[in-house]
Amino acid sequence: FWTFDSCVLWQEPFVIYSQILAATSHIKVGPMVTNPVTRDWTVTASLFATLNEMFGPRTICGIGRGDSALRVTGRSPATLSTLAECMDTVKKLVEGHEATVNDRPIKFPWVDEGSFDVWMAAYGPKALEVAGRDADGLIMQLADPFIVEWAINAVRAARDAAGKDVTTYKVCVAAPAYVGDDLAHQRDQVRWFGGMVGNHVADIVERYGSESPVPPALTEYIKGRQGYDYRHHGQAGNPDTEFVPDEVIDRFCVLGPVEHHLERLGELAQSGVDQFSLYLMHDDPETTIEAYRTSVIGRV
Repeated sequence: FWTFDSCVLWQEPFVIYSQILAATSHIKVGPMVTNPVTRDWTVTASLFATLNEMFGPRTICGIGRGDSALRVTGRSPATLSTLAECMDTVKKLVEGHEATVNDRPIKFPWVDEGSFDVWMAAYGPKALEVAGRDADGLIMQLADPFIVEWAINAVRAARDAAGKDVTTYKVCVAAPAYVGDDLAHQRDQVRWFGGMVGNHVADIVERYGSESPVPPALTEYIKGRQGYDYRHHGQAGNPDTEFVPDEVIDRFCVLGPVEHHLERLGELAQSGVDQFSLYLMHDDPETTIEAYRTSVIGRV
């Protein structure tokens, strides 16, 4: 069960995780995604390690350079080198190993050795390289099979070049899912997602310009983007997403009747996706959850 981690826009996730873990016995929880800037790395690691000690190894860390959590307060995303160092530090500490922090060896004396996964959110070529080399998995926040396959090939190549086992690497695709027949209404309800993804795509275009190696299917649609107000981030009806066309919504999200969902999930699985995470920020999450419970999960 993933949650946002953006301390101004939403409540503190680690408090919420403790409640979820206390009320369940199997669910894993984690942020999609945290970042290296909001908290000291030892604090982030201690939060995960404490929950694991209290409830068993049922946490996972999704992490990225940082978007809304940083931009809302006027800060910039972390560099990829900082992110890579943070992932290594947090993973070592949560697993009970020694890490170097501020040139000092640090180890949690109350943590026994164990395993802990860190999955990295990435879109651009350099970020995908870091995700493949230094993370345990990739989080790709869109459900376009073509773009996802391109990203998976990139992380696998980076992992193979680093001499690491590709077969243990995991890929999570996260996107809005809405089961129903009124496609026009569904599109309007999840158009916010194209705006959210557009923030990351805009960074890629700014970095690479017209020479971007990213597929045009991902970058072309942001030409009409005129700015973004994070006060509406992740919300249906976001007024800053009118530039997002229907065809992008259809590619990035999973909409329509159950059969459409089964078809798209099959395509993603063929591309190498291990987990599909549903964004449910729309006006009928209960129907979609029930449809997945009764008609989707058992058939995938």
